[in-house]
Amino acid sequence: MFEEKKTEWLRIAESLKPTLHRETVRPISGIPDHALMENESIILDFGNHFVGHFTLKLSSQGSHPDAPVWLAVKFCENALELNETLDGYAGWISKSWVQQEQVHIDVLPAVFPFPRRYAFRYVKIDILALSSKYQLVIEDASAEVTTSADDSVPVPLISDEKDIAIDRAALRTLRNCMQDFFEDGPKRDRRLWLGDLRLQALTNSVTFQNYDLVKRCLYLFAATADKEGRIAACLFTEPKVEADDTFMFDYSLFFIPTLLQYIQATGDQAAKNDLLPIALHQLVLADAQFDPETQLIRDNDKLGWCFVDWALPLNKQFCAQAIWIYCAQAALQMKADPLLKEKILHRKEAARKYWYDRERYLFVSGVKRQISWASQVWAVLAGIVEGPDAVACLDAAADCPDIVPMVTPYMMHHYAEALCRVSRKTQARQVIRDYWGGMVENGADTYWELYNPENPDESPYGSPVVNSFCHAWSCTPAWFLRSGILEENA
Repeated sequence: MFEEKKTEWLRIAESLKPTLHRETVRPISGIPDHALMENESIILDFGNHFVGHFTLKLSSQGSHPDAPVWLAVKFCENALELNETLDGYAGWISKSWVQQEQVHIDVLPAVFPFPRRYAFRYVKIDILALSSKYQLVIEDASAEVTTSADDSVPVPLISDEKDIAIDRAALRTLRNCMQDFFEDGPKRDRRLWLGDLRLQALTNSVTFQNYDLVKRCLYLFAATADKEGRIAACLFTEPKVEADDTFMFDYSLFFIPTLLQYIQATGDQAAKNDLLPIALHQLVLADAQFDPETQLIRDNDKLGWCFVDWALPLNKQFCAQAIWIYCAQAALQMKADPLLKEKILHRKEAARKYWYDRERYLFVSGVKRQISWASQVWAVLAGIVEGPDAVACLDAAADCPDIVPMVTPYMMHHYAEALCRVSRKTQARQVIRDYWGGMVENGADTYWELYNPENPDESPYGSPVVNSFCHAWSCTPAWFLRSGILEENA
């Protein structure tokens, strides 16, 4: 399905591949003022988070080098990573993502460009071995750093010092994820994920306004849909453009509101005509997962069938229903369809009938009738509950002692947005100042993939050593602070 259009869609996507802005940066501290011996160690601080290629300029002091220099070089996104090791690592994400290298340099003096691209602020260099006849001199260290964001576009935020610091880290997060496409994280996974793209595009609209990059990503997803027309959760662009074999119920549907955001921002009718059919097709595909009698989505115990959040105990049945409604409502804004409108009403009614605990003002999910923050947030965002009942729902969640918590900035974004929907603007602003501001207070130049204020070292992967500390889905404080949504009259 759509096979005859994919070649043209890919051509359009590739025609929009950006020319990267390039800059050479050097560390603000850490270059030693003396020659180094075996077993010495230094830490270079580049003063901010960057993405790019690192180069060392080396020479020697003493006798002619009679053996290679052997270095261990570690690239860290923040200071928390400097002392982390792979000793005993047993996580399920490959440890090959960890930015550690060992290199031998046979001839000095030398200019040694590291071949890989890194995401870093700090570079730790350990001298593992050299000869006793000479010492190592680090004459210079530099990096050619890249982004497709134009730093001159965002206007300065006028606010208090804390909001400005929160906004600054959000901008840095987004711009360092803006490379040839919107990456989810420049350290890991360096892929185009649809859930991240939706929030990146939202934030881009009030910051860098690089709409061609959004358009490129939309066409990449359309061009890599499978034979049934399913849009993958993520895709690769090297060595060729290719969809991953991961499909998620919510991520495929999020193509719809992402397209809507782009059309609203640009008025690009050609892109709408091209991509609306495949966007609407995601709703058709999703219908197969609903019970036609009850209009409830069937639950699924397959890990990753629907993402929602990184809370492993989370039952996602209710959230999946709410996200279908949310995305179908976005589709209605692009194409009038009375049948779709009727289906949305039926599925809202079904959610309220089967999953709403009216005595507790809370929505449940799954056969165990689990109560989670995610379910309450998505009930509000989808309009399954509105007005005073929506306020009561969020208040009841805050008072529920055994509720499944939120664990990612991705889910916290949706919570803050839900608070805005029920006119709790002051509370939403405080969530941003406490949660994202907490990362800033913990030394973040860019926002993390996962942040638990009670346990900053938490990881869904088995170890924080593979966590991403510049992660796209965390960039949205800039949207909240710049879009006007936090204003009381918005």
